Amino acid sequence: MSPRVALISGASRGIGAAVAERLVQDGWAVSLGMRSPATPAWADGQDERLHLQAYDATAAGSEETWARATLARFGRIDAVVANAGIMIPKSVIEAEDQDLRDLMEVNVLAPRRLAKAAWESLAAGGQGRVIVLASLSGKRVKSPRSGSYSLSKFAAVALAHALRHEGFEQGIRATAICPGFVATDMAAGLTNRPADHLTDPRDLARIISMILDLPNEASVAEFAVNCQLEESF
Repeated sequence: MSPRVALISGASRGIGAAVAERLVQDGWAVSLGMRSPATPAWADGQDERLHLQAYDATAAGSEETWARATLARFGRIDAVVANAGIMIPKSVIEAEDQDLRDLMEVNVLAPRRLAKAAWESLAAGGQGRVIVLASLSGKRVKSPRSGSYSLSKFAAVALAHALRHEGFEQGIRATAICPGFVATDMAAGLTNRPADHLTDPRDLARIISMILDLPNEASVAEFAVNCQLEESF
């Protein structure tokens, strides 16, 4: 039996790279969407289960090209992990309209397009999975400078719910993953907390792998994870 196949955007580093490595360890084949495709160091000897694709989340239409290339390589798509994202640290008053357009383009519209491009294949197996990397900033606004980012991540959470409703009868399950600070390059510019006090991307990868493996009857709509105590989380 051929391995399950996952599309992972933003796979060159951070959470996306950790998810890709974990899924290959768990027996998946992975198609990695990257601005500049390069074989990861961990993938030595995994050529049969690895596909690299040039992918730009700001380029509408690149998702369809990616999905077609993956189907040509593996013949199936079982999961989408929409991980690519950007952060613009501006309040909703400081931000220009273009800042908000950029946030929505990468954090919301691109994941929607990616899910849409893979939808027919996700439905074909009756157990398709979509993971939207949202954020705890999609559950609350923590500070003025996170406000614009939160707008996009609230929408990303809503996207995951909308996809869950759209695909439920076809066996597609969608989940919004909502982490706080994760030990990535993005977080390094936003907090002074040491990296070992932040959520490890490998732990998010473990969580995502677990959710992808759950049966249709154990659907997880949202999964919030945090490295620090907050009243609501």
